[in-house]
Amino acid sequence: MFHQKSDTAWRLTPLAVSMCALVCSVPALAQDAGGRADAKRPTVSRAKATSPNATINLVNMLVKQGVLKEEQAEALIKQADDEAYVAREAAKGATMRAEEAAKTAGAAAAAASPPGTKHVTYVPEVVKRQLREEIKRDVMAKAQTENWASPGKYPEWAQRIRFYGDLRARYEGQYFPAGNDQGGAYNFNAINTGSPYDRSEGNVYNAPTYNASQNRDRARLRMRLGADIDINDQFTAGIRLASGDSNSPVSTNQSLGTTGGNFSKYALWIDRAYARYEPWNELTFSIGRFDNPFWSPTDLVWHKDLGFDGFAVQAKHEVAEGITPFIVAGAFPTYNSDLNAGINLTNANSGLYEKVPSNDKWLFGAQIGVGAKFAPYSALRLSAAYYDFTNTQGRTSSLCLVVSSSDVCDTDMTRPSFAQKGNTYRMLRNIFVDPSSINAPEYQYFGLASQFRPVVASGQLDLGDFHPVHVVLDAEYVYNTAFNRGAILAMNVQNNIGPTVAGGPAGVYDGGNQGWMGRVTVGHKEVKRLWDWNVHAGYKYLESDATVDAFVDSDFGLGGTNLKGYFIGGNLGISDNVWASLRWMSANNIAGSPYSVDVVQFDLNARF
Repeated sequence: MFHQKSDTAWRLTPLAVSMCALVCSVPALAQDAGGRADAKRPTVSRAKATSPNATINLVNMLVKQGVLKEEQAEALIKQADDEAYVAREAAKGATMRAEEAAKTAGAAAAAASPPGTKHVTYVPEVVKRQLREEIKRDVMAKAQTENWASPGKYPEWAQRIRFYGDLRARYEGQYFPAGNDQGGAYNFNAINTGSPYDRSEGNVYNAPTYNASQNRDRARLRMRLGADIDINDQFTAGIRLASGDSNSPVSTNQSLGTTGGNFSKYALWIDRAYARYEPWNELTFSIGRFDNPFWSPTDLVWHKDLGFDGFAVQAKHEVAEGITPFIVAGAFPTYNSDLNAGINLTNANSGLYEKVPSNDKWLFGAQIGVGAKFAPYSALRLSAAYYDFTNTQGRTSSLCLVVSSSDVCDTDMTRPSFAQKGNTYRMLRNIFVDPSSINAPEYQYFGLASQFRPVVASGQLDLGDFHPVHVVLDAEYVYNTAFNRGAILAMNVQNNIGPTVAGGPAGVYDGGNQGWMGRVTVGHKEVKRLWDWNVHAGYKYLESDATVDAFVDSDFGLGGTNLKGYFIGGNLGISDNVWASLRWMSANNIAGSPYSVDVVQFDLNARF
């Protein structure tokens, strides 16, 4: 704390000056009750000091007197130790440099002087001070770099990583009214992701179906943990892990008690992994698995938490005050063919097999829109988007001999690798039937009957006249431009068939290619703090083949297309970053077999 400058002069460190000011501000301990100084001369205590450091002893004394708290004392002692260390290192370095300089100067002088000459090296005080300051700067720089001067501070590379996460606990009830047609609720996803289904009359087992009659209750959990990483001024990256019953793209919910029950552990999935390049604030390139790059105010077409695999570019530019057009484009692989997929030829005796041509599936998309801010807290946003799902439609195979469930036909890979429900399906395999065989097996896979090139119009009006309470109107419309009703009617479709009229012809396909959704939300735009709130209500109508059912909301009607109905809900903040949610959704089938379901969800959410 005190550094000797000469025999008669002393210099105080900054901490010592602060301590002196603190001590001087304390009333004299020797004053009597009337405030008068004690007439007795002060005496020096002969008690042994608790520490050889005067500053530490002084701090301990102030703690005993109640002037400082223990945590304040610990901070002052730590600061004193750091300053003392830096001062010692500086003095040691200055001495070493001075000695080296003296040796060098002495050696040079000895070489230039006659034998027997005596030399006395003198280093001026100003040089010593300069050496001490230089070494002190070097020591402090090293301390900052190696992070031992500020042990509570993260190293530089760790400061560029920002962790975040959220947790949601949910109760969900599913309630089915009487009148649902269990036989028509075929689960094509279960067939297409497993063994093919034998449609022959010799098969006594029914096809797998979705539950459409038995009420269900379940407790669910969602956990997500991610990190955003600043690589440099223009490049960032992100990763996120999430829970989930399966690798479903539209759900990270984990139903409790599954995977064998008995408190079995649950799986974690890679939910996000991407790199992002932003040459300037209005242009962004993303590659990997990232959030939906297209603006979508509702979940009519895209599930709100859907991750996109592939490449996307986003651009925006403010052309006038409050007017900002934007554009988005991207390419996303939705399925990659198996490199070793084989094909079963019609001549089983030849033993010949071929490799199936690639049937890679892609989604290409483009969106253009504009945002307009017409008041401090009010805005309007509009957009139009076009999407092209290539190689998504199912195709009929060439003539194929199938004698077991393990046989392969050349268009099997055109079936969906994941689906919910609602889209129209057709049979894929053109199976060779031996006329001499009775009830020969007909192992069949199913593919989408329609092509999908939907156009989507979206809009949002945010009225913030009562900020922080807002009134937000959301609307979205989708129309599948690739839909061909005549072509579908010519196929042997398996679902979305209208009822058979008594005494009339069998039912025909009655699916559709349009959908719309409207919603009004009142309250805080985002629930972050205690007592923040909002409520919403809306209506959804989504025909069977308006878009691919795999990527739409998984909660309304228990997921998929070919659904219509109402929904209401609300959120309430019960602490900072903790809120409760309640939703009720009532959905009915539009085409095909009768199907209705009411879903109630109560959530407790937390984020950090």
